[in-house]
Amino acid sequence: MDFGIQLATSAHSWKVAKRAEALGFTHVWFYDTQLLNADMFVAMAAAARETTRIRLGTGVLIPSNRIAPVAANALATLNALAPGRIDFGVSTGFTARRSMGLPAITLARLEEYIRVVQALLRGDTVEWSEEGGPHKIRFLNPELELINLREPMPLHVSAFGPRGRRLTAKLGAGWMGAMREARGAAAALADMRKAWQEAGRAPGDLYATAFGGGCVLAEGEPADSLRAKAQAGPAAAMIFHNFVEEEEFGSMGFPAPPQFKAELDAYRALYRGYLPADARYLSVHRGHLMFLRPEEEPLVTGAVIRALTFTGTQAELVDGVRSLKAAGYRQFGVHIRNGQEMAMLQEWADVFAKV
Repeated sequence: MDFGIQLATSAHSWKVAKRAEALGFTHVWFYDTQLLNADMFVAMAAAARETTRIRLGTGVLIPSNRIAPVAANALATLNALAPGRIDFGVSTGFTARRSMGLPAITLARLEEYIRVVQALLRGDTVEWSEEGGPHKIRFLNPELELINLREPMPLHVSAFGPRGRRLTAKLGAGWMGAMREARGAAAALADMRKAWQEAGRAPGDLYATAFGGGCVLAEGEPADSLRAKAQAGPAAAMIFHNFVEEEEFGSMGFPAPPQFKAELDAYRALYRGYLPADARYLSVHRGHLMFLRPEEEPLVTGAVIRALTFTGTQAELVDGVRSLKAAGYRQFGVHIRNGQEMAMLQEWADVFAKV
């Protein structure tokens, strides 16, 4: 099984990638949320120069935020810096779009974008529909080897719903899914496998990645300790963020747990007080998957963290990751929090060493 990390991209992410490689992690995925984090491609380039083995992936690129030829050029440039170590992760958009006041793009738009990017990365001439096209485009002088089109860059699609999973199967892409606990993750993978089979693909060709946020608790440590809240709290808060924005932006497939109705209702009350009223998303997504805002702290309780994140003692998490492996996942990736990077890398490396 492969073990990866997800990073809220910073100019210093290369230091985390370098340490992750030394600890045996196989993948680093970089968030592409322009209004929250540093530029993903710049950070990946720095990491490419400072590592030699670990794979570097866009985690995930959003089509509306980077036109297809620009994204293909950046991926091919990275492939020249780290030949054969670049992964093209892509999706319809959650925070990267909502932080700009926009809903996710359509799956049809995602599919078209992937078609153009992949054709360019193969060195093909492709029709591109931007600004009333079609326009024929291609890389004009790849023979100068300013970029690298030789080594393939595997495609991975982040898809939380059944329609997205079926597009993933149609494309023959790696599948990336969010998880809170092993049982739910296994059910999602079962649906992905069904879609894969319906698309006529060989079962062994499916590369499935489960991403989760959480904290490795010390024996006797409560799930609402300051450390646990810092490491796992932002993953739990993501459910709250989606809940209050479903009416405006649609659901991302993270159902609101009914047992936390009181906390969710309290969060909605907070949300209604955010200003400006026509741009509450500016407050909701500040710190998304990075830190808890002060007003969120009381609502993200130990019970919430236990239920909505992959948090437990080392022994519990070893069992959980073993369950993911047995279900058929090929990679487990954990969110690494800003300010907690080196400690979390070691704690999770110790978990993975026992799987």
